[in-house]
Parts: sequence; structure tokens; C-alpha cells
Amino acid sequence: MNDSNNLIAINVDQATRFTRQRDLVPRDRLADMRVTVIGVGAVGRQVAVQLASLGAVHIQLIDHDTIEPTNVTTQGYFAGQVGAAKVDAAADTIMGLDDRIRVDTISDRYRSRHRTGQAVFCCVDSISARSAIWRSQKDRCQFWSDGRMLGEVIRVLAVDQAALHEKYSATLFPQAEAQQGACTSRSTIYAASIAAGLMLHQFTRWLRDIAVDFDSTLNLLAGEMTVA
Repeated sequence: MNDSNNLIAINVDQATRFTRQRDLVPRDRLADMRVTVIGVGAVGRQVAVQLASLGAVHIQLIDHDTIEPTNVTTQGYFAGQVGAAKVDAAADTIMGLDDRIRVDTISDRYRSRHRTGQAVFCCVDSISARSAIWRSQKDRCQFWSDGRMLGEVIRVLAVDQAALHEKYSATLFPQAEAQQGACTSRSTIYAASIAAGLMLHQFTRWLRDIAVDFDSTLNLLAGEMTVA
């Protein structure tokens, strides 16, 4: 196949790949947007992969951790990736979905000096880390989503306007008051996937200029969901 035929094939792929989500995900909004995922563990890896499937063209991944055997069960990483940096393994998966996506990786803890995108997904596992990241991000990003999960209870918070800043800050209680254990110390791949899906749902609402749901909590075991 010559270069001209290759170009035609690419254009056809681009025209048809997103047909089924065309009315739900504005590709024009994504075209010039960098999206940042901070923490690519149980929830964050799922967020990153779903962003790639939605059509994000520029994804930034920030995480200092490496893959452990338990991450294969709960986070979706592959057995052959154990020992690798999570950001590199997640980037490989994204490129496997679409090698035209630009993926920037930072294998380090989040630092305030890092230049992040217009949309930020906070997927870290402690209140203290969320608080520190929020302090440096609240006046920089246009959309913020925070995913929290413990066992089969999922909480997603979304912020798309300054009026919600104080309300969100009130959810960042002292670490000593947090429920014992890291956010994902008890987790499953299905709960992480649902949490990521709820975060991406709020993101696509924002892309469509629909007001986000500030606080969504889903208790899978009880079959209860509250939205505020």
C-alpha cells in the first residue's frame, strides 16, 4: 500500500471509529486538549485507557510507582509488566489502542512545577496527597475529577467552576479522620472500572457544557447511588 492509500485508510478510520459516540463526546473539544491523570493505579489506569478510547489526543500520566503482582489482579496490568513503571506500562496500553495519541509520562510523584492539562483526574490514594495536589491545581485546571474507592463504595467528585472550590475543599478532611487504610487497599478491577466510568461521564458532561454532578456516591453492595 502506497503513502496515498495509507492516508486514505487513516482518514476513513478517523471518520468511522468514533461514530457511535459522536453525539456524546465532542471530538472538537478534545482536539486541542491535554488531559492529565495523576496516579495510574486501580482507578487511574482505567481512566487513562478510557480516555484513549474516547478519543483524547494528548494524555499526561504522573505516578512514581512500579507494578506489583497484586496490581495484575486489581489494576488491569499484565503479568509481564510486573516491575515496570506504571506510567510506562499504561502508556504502552494506550499506544496499543491508538499510536497517534501523544502520551507524556512522568515517573515521579506529582510536583507543583509540573505543567498539567486543562482537565485533571486525581486518582491518588490518600486525602493528604489530594489536598496537596488540589492546592496547586485549583486555579490552573478547568475541569477536576477526584475518584475515591474503598471496597465496593465509590465516590466521584467533579469541579468545573470556581464556585465549587470551597465546597470541594471541605471534602479534604485531615488524613487522621480518613477511613483506615489507603483508598484502594480493598479493591477489585470491576469497582475500579466503574469508578473510572463515572469520572469520564462527568468529563463528557463538561465537554458538552452540561453542569457536572459535584458529588456522586455509589455503594455497589447496597445497590444505592446518591448524587449531589
